[in-house]
Amino acid sequence: MIQGNFLPPEQRRDLTILARLPKVEHRVARQANALVMLGRGKSCEEVAEFLLLEDDTVRTWPREFDQTGVKGISDFKGGGSVGQLTVARMDELKAWVTETLPHSARVIGAWIEKTFGIVYETRGGLIKLLNRLGLEHRKPQTISRKLSPAKQAVYIAAYEALLNSLDANEAVLFVDVVHPAHGVRLIGCWAPKEVKLAVEQTSGRDLLNIHGAVDLETGQTRMIDMLTVHAVSTIALLISIEAMYPAMRRIHVFLDNAPYHHAKMVREWLKQPGRRIVLHFVPTYCPHLKPIERLWGAMHKAITHNQCYATYRGFCQAVLGFLRDEVPAQWNTLRDSVTDNFRVINPAEFRVVA
Repeated sequence: MIQGNFLPPEQRRDLTILARLPKVEHRVARQANALVMLGRGKSCEEVAEFLLLEDDTVRTWPREFDQTGVKGISDFKGGGSVGQLTVARMDELKAWVTETLPHSARVIGAWIEKTFGIVYETRGGLIKLLNRLGLEHRKPQTISRKLSPAKQAVYIAAYEALLNSLDANEAVLFVDVVHPAHGVRLIGCWAPKEVKLAVEQTSGRDLLNIHGAVDLETGQTRMIDMLTVHAVSTIALLISIEAMYPAMRRIHVFLDNAPYHHAKMVREWLKQPGRRIVLHFVPTYCPHLKPIERLWGAMHKAITHNQCYATYRGFCQAVLGFLRDEVPAQWNTLRDSVTDNFRVINPAEFRVVA
Protein backbone atom coordinates (compact mmCIF):
# COMPACT_ATOMS: atom_id res chain seq x y z
CA MET A 1 0.00 0.00 0.00
CA ILE A 2 1.47 3.38 -1.07
CA GLN A 3 1.01 6.10 1.56
CA GLY A 4 -0.35 9.43 0.34
CA ASN A 5 2.40 11.45 2.06
CA PHE A 6 5.37 9.45 0.74
CA LEU A 7 6.63 12.52 -1.21
CA PRO A 8 8.30 15.35 0.75
CA PRO A 9 7.25 18.84 -0.42
CA GLU A 10 10.57 19.57 -2.13
CA GLN A 11 10.44 16.34 -4.18
CA ARG A 12 6.81 17.02 -5.14
CA ARG A 13 7.89 20.49 -6.30
CA ASP A 14 10.80 19.11 -8.33
CA LEU A 15 8.57 16.49 -9.98
CA THR A 16 5.97 19.13 -10.85
CA ILE A 17 8.63 21.32 -12.46
CA LEU A 18 10.01 18.32 -14.35
CA ALA A 19 6.58 17.37 -15.68
CA ARG A 20 5.97 20.93 -16.94
CA LEU A 21 9.24 21.33 -18.83
CA PRO A 22 8.37 22.05 -22.50
CA LYS A 23 10.90 19.65 -24.03
CA VAL A 24 10.79 16.84 -21.49
CA GLU A 25 10.39 13.26 -22.73
CA HIS A 26 6.76 12.14 -22.72
CA ARG A 27 7.62 9.06 -20.65
CA VAL A 28 9.43 11.22 -18.07
CA ALA A 29 6.53 13.67 -17.77
CA ARG A 30 4.05 10.84 -17.43
CA GLN A 31 6.01 9.16 -14.64
CA ALA A 32 6.48 12.46 -12.82
CA ASN A 33 2.73 13.16 -13.08
CA ALA A 34 1.94 9.72 -11.71
CA LEU A 35 4.23 10.16 -8.71
CA VAL A 36 2.73 13.56 -7.90
CA MET A 37 -0.79 12.11 -8.08
CA LEU A 38 0.21 9.21 -5.84
CA GLY A 39 1.76 11.69 -3.41
CA ARG A 40 -1.59 13.47 -3.23
CA GLY A 41 -3.33 10.30 -2.11
CA LYS A 42 -4.57 8.85 -5.40
CA SER A 43 -4.54 5.07 -5.67
CA CYS A 44 -2.50 3.16 -8.26
CA GLU A 45 -5.74 2.14 -9.96
CA GLU A 46 -6.94 5.74 -10.21
CA VAL A 47 -3.62 6.98 -11.56
CA ALA A 48 -3.38 4.12 -14.06
CA GLU A 49 -6.89 4.79 -15.32
CA PHE A 50 -6.25 8.52 -15.66
CA LEU A 51 -2.93 8.07 -17.51
CA LEU A 52 -4.07 5.03 -19.54
CA LEU A 53 -1.46 2.75 -17.99
CA GLU A 54 -1.32 -0.69 -16.41
CA ASP A 55 -1.77 -0.83 -12.61
CA ASP A 56 1.39 -2.87 -12.18
CA THR A 57 3.44 -0.31 -14.10
CA VAL A 58 2.35 2.48 -11.77
CA ARG A 59 3.08 0.36 -8.68
CA THR A 60 6.73 -0.06 -9.66
CA TRP A 61 7.44 3.66 -10.02
CA PRO A 62 7.44 4.67 -6.30
CA ARG A 63 10.00 1.95 -5.52
CA GLU A 64 12.17 3.04 -8.45
CA PHE A 65 11.84 6.63 -7.28
CA ASP A 66 12.98 5.69 -3.79
CA GLN A 67 16.14 4.22 -5.30
CA THR A 68 17.00 6.85 -7.93
CA GLY A 69 15.12 10.04 -6.98
CA VAL A 70 14.22 12.80 -9.43
CA LYS A 71 17.57 12.45 -11.17
CA GLY A 72 16.82 8.83 -12.05
CA ILE A 73 13.67 9.90 -13.85
CA SER A 74 15.12 12.95 -15.60
CA ASP A 75 18.14 10.97 -16.83
CA PHE A 76 15.89 8.74 -18.98
CA LYS A 77 17.20 8.68 -22.57
CA GLY A 78 14.72 6.37 -24.26
CA GLY A 79 14.78 2.63 -24.97
CA GLY A 80 13.50 1.49 -21.59
CA SER A 81 14.71 1.85 -18.07
CA VAL A 82 18.08 0.58 -16.97
CA GLY A 83 16.38 -2.07 -14.85
CA GLN A 84 16.72 -3.13 -11.26
CA LEU A 85 19.71 -5.46 -11.63
CA THR A 86 23.36 -4.52 -11.61
CA VAL A 87 25.56 -5.49 -14.54
CA ALA A 88 27.07 -8.35 -12.53
CA ARG A 89 23.64 -9.69 -11.64
CA MET A 90 22.44 -9.41 -15.23
CA ASP A 91 25.48 -11.44 -16.30
CA GLU A 92 24.64 -14.04 -13.65
CA LEU A 93 21.02 -14.14 -14.82
CA LYS A 94 22.03 -14.63 -18.45
CA ALA A 95 24.43 -17.42 -17.50
CA TRP A 96 21.69 -19.18 -15.50
CA VAL A 97 19.15 -18.91 -18.35
CA THR A 98 21.74 -20.14 -20.85
CA GLU A 99 22.51 -23.17 -18.70
CA THR A 100 19.00 -24.16 -17.59
CA LEU A 101 16.81 -22.99 -20.52
CA PRO A 102 13.72 -22.23 -18.38
CA HIS A 103 10.35 -22.71 -20.07
CA SER A 104 8.60 -19.53 -18.93
CA ALA A 105 9.17 -15.96 -17.79
CA ARG A 106 7.42 -16.85 -14.53
CA VAL A 107 10.19 -19.34 -13.69
CA ILE A 108 12.82 -16.70 -14.42
CA GLY A 109 11.02 -14.12 -12.29
CA ALA A 110 10.85 -16.59 -9.40
CA TRP A 111 14.60 -17.28 -9.70
CA ILE A 112 15.39 -13.54 -9.69
CA GLU A 113 13.28 -13.05 -6.57
CA LYS A 114 14.86 -16.02 -4.80
CA THR A 115 18.43 -15.20 -5.82
CA PHE A 116 18.48 -11.40 -5.65
CA GLY A 117 15.40 -10.54 -3.60
CA ILE A 118 14.05 -8.39 -6.46
CA VAL A 119 10.49 -8.70 -7.71
CA TYR A 120 9.49 -7.71 -11.23
CA GLU A 121 5.91 -6.60 -10.87
CA THR A 122 5.01 -6.87 -14.57
CA ARG A 123 5.72 -9.56 -17.10
CA GLY A 124 6.41 -6.86 -19.70
CA GLY A 125 9.23 -5.38 -17.63
CA LEU A 126 10.84 -8.79 -17.20
CA ILE A 127 10.54 -9.54 -20.93
CA LYS A 128 12.23 -6.23 -21.77
CA LEU A 129 15.09 -7.11 -19.41
CA LEU A 130 15.53 -10.51 -21.06
CA ASN A 131 15.49 -8.92 -24.52
CA ARG A 132 18.18 -6.46 -23.48
CA LEU A 133 20.30 -9.42 -22.42
CA GLY A 134 19.94 -10.97 -25.88
CA LEU A 135 17.52 -13.65 -24.70
CA GLU A 136 14.29 -14.67 -26.41
CA HIS A 137 11.63 -17.34 -26.04
CA ARG A 138 11.98 -19.88 -28.83
CA LYS A 139 10.96 -23.42 -29.62
CA PRO A 140 13.74 -25.90 -30.50
CA GLN A 141 13.62 -27.32 -33.98
CA THR A 142 13.87 -31.05 -34.51
CA ILE A 143 16.91 -32.31 -36.37
CA SER A 144 18.12 -35.82 -37.03
CA ARG A 145 21.40 -36.92 -35.49
CA LYS A 146 22.09 -38.68 -38.81
CA LEU A 147 22.08 -35.49 -40.89
CA SER A 148 25.08 -35.34 -43.20
CA PRO A 149 26.21 -31.77 -44.04
CA ALA A 150 28.42 -33.14 -46.83
CA LYS A 151 25.54 -34.97 -48.54
CA GLN A 152 23.34 -31.91 -48.24
CA ALA A 153 25.98 -29.73 -49.86
CA VAL A 154 26.45 -32.19 -52.73
CA TYR A 155 22.69 -32.37 -53.30
CA ILE A 156 22.27 -28.58 -53.30
CA ALA A 157 25.18 -28.12 -55.71
CA ALA A 158 23.78 -30.77 -58.07
CA TYR A 159 20.31 -29.22 -57.92
CA GLU A 160 21.60 -25.74 -58.72
CA ALA A 161 23.74 -27.12 -61.55
CA LEU A 162 20.68 -28.85 -63.01
CA LEU A 163 18.62 -25.65 -62.90
CA ASN A 164 21.42 -23.67 -64.54
CA SER A 165 21.68 -26.17 -67.41
CA LEU A 166 17.95 -26.79 -67.88
CA ASP A 167 16.65 -26.60 -71.44
CA ALA A 168 13.34 -24.98 -72.35
CA ASN A 169 11.80 -28.41 -72.94
CA GLU A 170 12.64 -29.71 -69.46
CA ALA A 171 10.66 -29.36 -66.22
CA VAL A 172 11.39 -29.86 -62.52
CA LEU A 173 8.87 -31.07 -59.92
CA PHE A 174 8.94 -32.11 -56.28
CA VAL A 175 6.96 -35.14 -55.11
CA ASP A 176 5.88 -36.13 -51.62
CA VAL A 177 3.15 -37.81 -49.61
CA VAL A 178 0.91 -36.19 -47.00
CA HIS A 179 -1.75 -37.68 -44.71
CA PRO A 180 -3.97 -34.87 -43.36
CA ALA A 181 -6.39 -36.04 -40.66
CA HIS A 182 -10.07 -35.13 -40.58
CA GLY A 183 -9.79 -32.97 -37.49
CA VAL A 184 -9.08 -29.45 -36.31
CA ARG A 185 -5.56 -28.18 -35.78
CA LEU A 186 -5.82 -25.68 -32.95
CA ILE A 187 -3.66 -22.57 -33.12
CA GLY A 188 -3.58 -19.43 -31.02
CA CYS A 189 -5.21 -16.23 -32.22
CA TRP A 190 -5.88 -12.70 -31.01
CA ALA A 191 -9.35 -12.10 -29.57
CA PRO A 192 -11.09 -9.93 -26.97
CA LYS A 193 -9.98 -11.12 -23.52
CA GLU A 194 -13.57 -11.47 -22.30
CA VAL A 195 -14.56 -13.82 -25.15
CA LYS A 196 -14.18 -17.58 -24.64
CA LEU A 197 -13.15 -19.27 -27.87
CA ALA A 198 -13.92 -22.82 -28.94
CA VAL A 199 -13.80 -24.87 -32.12
CA GLU A 200 -16.12 -27.75 -32.85
CA GLN A 201 -14.35 -31.07 -33.08
CA THR A 202 -15.22 -34.06 -35.21
CA SER A 203 -15.46 -37.54 -33.76
CA GLY A 204 -13.57 -39.18 -36.60
CA ARG A 205 -9.85 -39.24 -37.29
CA ASP A 206 -9.92 -40.53 -40.86
CA LEU A 207 -6.81 -39.85 -42.92
CA LEU A 208 -6.69 -38.53 -46.47
CA ASN A 209 -3.72 -40.07 -48.28
CA ILE A 210 -2.34 -37.80 -50.99
CA HIS A 211 0.52 -38.52 -53.35
CA GLY A 212 1.31 -35.12 -54.83
CA ALA A 213 3.66 -33.07 -56.98
CA VAL A 214 4.30 -29.35 -57.49
CA ASP A 215 6.16 -27.36 -60.12
CA LEU A 216 7.88 -24.44 -58.37
CA GLU A 217 8.17 -22.51 -61.61
CA THR A 218 4.50 -22.48 -62.59
CA GLY A 219 2.66 -23.58 -59.42
CA GLN A 220 0.97 -26.42 -61.30
CA THR A 221 0.17 -29.43 -59.13
CA ARG A 222 -0.84 -33.05 -59.45
CA MET A 223 -2.57 -34.53 -56.42
CA ILE A 224 -3.75 -38.15 -56.35
CA ASP A 225 -5.79 -39.36 -53.39
CA MET A 226 -5.35 -43.06 -52.67
CA LEU A 227 -6.61 -45.53 -50.08
CA THR A 228 -2.99 -46.65 -49.65
CA VAL A 229 0.26 -45.08 -50.77
CA HIS A 230 2.47 -47.63 -52.50
CA ALA A 231 4.34 -48.33 -55.73
CA VAL A 232 1.10 -48.31 -57.74
CA SER A 233 0.21 -44.82 -56.53
CA THR A 234 3.75 -43.70 -57.35
CA ILE A 235 3.40 -44.91 -60.92
CA ALA A 236 -0.07 -43.36 -61.20
CA LEU A 237 1.37 -40.01 -60.13
CA LEU A 238 4.29 -40.28 -62.57
CA ILE A 239 1.90 -41.09 -65.43
CA SER A 240 -0.18 -38.05 -64.49
CA ILE A 241 2.94 -35.88 -64.46
CA GLU A 242 3.95 -37.01 -67.94
CA ALA A 243 0.44 -36.25 -69.17
CA MET A 244 0.70 -32.76 -67.67
CA TYR A 245 3.80 -32.04 -69.80
CA PRO A 246 3.20 -33.63 -73.23
CA ALA A 247 5.75 -31.36 -74.94
CA MET A 248 8.56 -31.78 -72.44
CA ARG A 249 11.52 -33.89 -73.48
CA ARG A 250 12.60 -34.61 -69.91
CA ILE A 251 10.90 -34.19 -66.55
CA HIS A 252 13.06 -34.14 -63.42
CA VAL A 253 11.26 -35.38 -60.32
CA PHE A 254 12.76 -34.87 -56.86
CA LEU A 255 11.43 -37.13 -54.10
CA ASP A 256 12.42 -38.78 -50.84
CA ASN A 257 13.70 -42.28 -50.17
CA ALA A 258 10.41 -43.93 -49.17
CA PRO A 259 10.43 -47.65 -50.07
CA TYR A 260 7.60 -47.28 -52.61
CA HIS A 261 9.65 -44.69 -54.52
CA HIS A 262 12.47 -47.24 -54.87
CA ALA A 263 10.16 -50.20 -55.60
CA LYS A 264 11.09 -52.64 -58.34
CA MET A 265 7.76 -51.96 -60.05
CA VAL A 266 8.61 -48.25 -60.27
CA ARG A 267 12.12 -48.94 -61.61
CA GLU A 268 10.74 -51.24 -64.28
CA TRP A 269 8.15 -48.66 -65.31
CA LEU A 270 10.87 -46.01 -65.70
CA LYS A 271 12.78 -48.34 -68.07
CA GLN A 272 9.91 -48.57 -70.50
CA PRO A 273 10.54 -46.98 -73.91
CA GLY A 274 9.36 -43.40 -74.20
CA ARG A 275 9.44 -42.60 -70.51
CA ARG A 276 10.57 -39.02 -69.96
CA ILE A 277 10.85 -38.89 -66.17
CA VAL A 278 14.18 -38.90 -64.33
CA LEU A 279 14.11 -39.42 -60.56
CA HIS A 280 16.41 -37.53 -58.18
CA PHE A 281 16.43 -38.59 -54.54
CA VAL A 282 16.70 -36.12 -51.69
CA PRO A 283 19.23 -37.09 -48.98
CA THR A 284 17.67 -38.97 -46.08
CA TYR A 285 16.47 -37.05 -43.00
CA CYS A 286 16.31 -33.79 -45.01
CA PRO A 287 12.71 -32.55 -45.22
CA HIS A 288 14.12 -29.00 -45.41
CA LEU A 289 15.37 -29.88 -48.90
CA LYS A 290 11.83 -30.66 -50.11
CA PRO A 291 9.91 -27.44 -50.89
CA ILE A 292 6.68 -29.40 -51.18
CA GLU A 293 6.80 -29.83 -47.40
CA ARG A 294 6.16 -26.08 -47.18
CA LEU A 295 3.17 -26.52 -49.48
CA TRP A 296 1.68 -28.96 -46.98
CA GLY A 297 2.16 -26.30 -44.32
CA ALA A 298 0.33 -23.75 -46.46
CA MET A 299 -2.48 -26.26 -46.94
CA HIS A 300 -2.89 -26.76 -43.20
CA LYS A 301 -2.85 -23.00 -42.62
CA ALA A 302 -5.60 -22.48 -45.17
CA ILE A 303 -7.74 -25.55 -44.45
CA THR A 304 -7.26 -27.15 -41.03
CA HIS A 305 -6.18 -24.37 -38.65
CA ASN A 306 -9.13 -23.69 -36.32
CA GLN A 307 -11.54 -25.01 -38.94
CA CYS A 308 -13.97 -27.90 -38.56
CA TYR A 309 -15.56 -29.90 -41.37
CA ALA A 310 -18.72 -31.72 -40.42
CA THR A 311 -18.10 -34.60 -42.81
CA TYR A 312 -15.02 -36.43 -44.02
CA ARG A 313 -16.18 -35.85 -47.60
CA GLY A 314 -16.34 -32.10 -47.06
CA PHE A 315 -12.88 -32.17 -45.51
CA CYS A 316 -11.46 -34.05 -48.51
CA GLN A 317 -13.07 -31.65 -50.95
CA ALA A 318 -11.57 -28.67 -49.13
CA VAL A 319 -8.05 -30.13 -49.00
CA LEU A 320 -7.98 -31.38 -52.59
CA GLY A 321 -9.67 -28.24 -53.88
CA PHE A 322 -6.97 -26.11 -52.29
CA LEU A 323 -4.09 -28.24 -53.58
CA ARG A 324 -5.49 -28.79 -57.08
CA ASP A 325 -7.15 -25.47 -57.84
CA GLU A 326 -6.26 -22.73 -55.38
CA VAL A 327 -2.50 -23.34 -55.30
CA PRO A 328 -2.02 -22.78 -59.07
CA ALA A 329 -4.45 -19.84 -59.00
CA GLN A 330 -2.73 -18.19 -56.03
CA TRP A 331 0.83 -19.13 -56.91
CA ASN A 332 2.00 -15.52 -57.18
CA THR A 333 1.18 -15.21 -53.48
CA LEU A 334 2.25 -18.67 -52.33
CA ARG A 335 5.53 -18.99 -54.22
CA ASP A 336 7.44 -16.83 -51.72
CA SER A 337 6.72 -19.36 -48.96
CA VAL A 338 7.17 -22.51 -51.08
CA THR A 339 10.71 -21.98 -52.30
CA ASP A 340 13.88 -23.90 -53.08
CA ASN A 341 16.03 -21.58 -51.00
CA PHE A 342 18.03 -24.49 -49.65
CA ARG A 343 20.58 -24.39 -46.86
CA VAL A 344 22.81 -26.94 -45.16
CA ILE A 345 21.82 -27.88 -41.61
CA ASN A 346 24.77 -28.99 -39.52
CA PRO A 347 23.87 -30.70 -36.21
CA ALA A 348 27.23 -29.60 -34.82
CA GLU A 349 26.04 -25.97 -34.93
CA PHE A 350 23.12 -26.68 -32.58
CA ARG A 351 22.94 -27.12 -28.86
CA VAL A 352 20.92 -30.31 -28.49
CA VAL A 353 18.50 -30.04 -25.58
CA ALA A 354 18.62 -33.23 -23.53
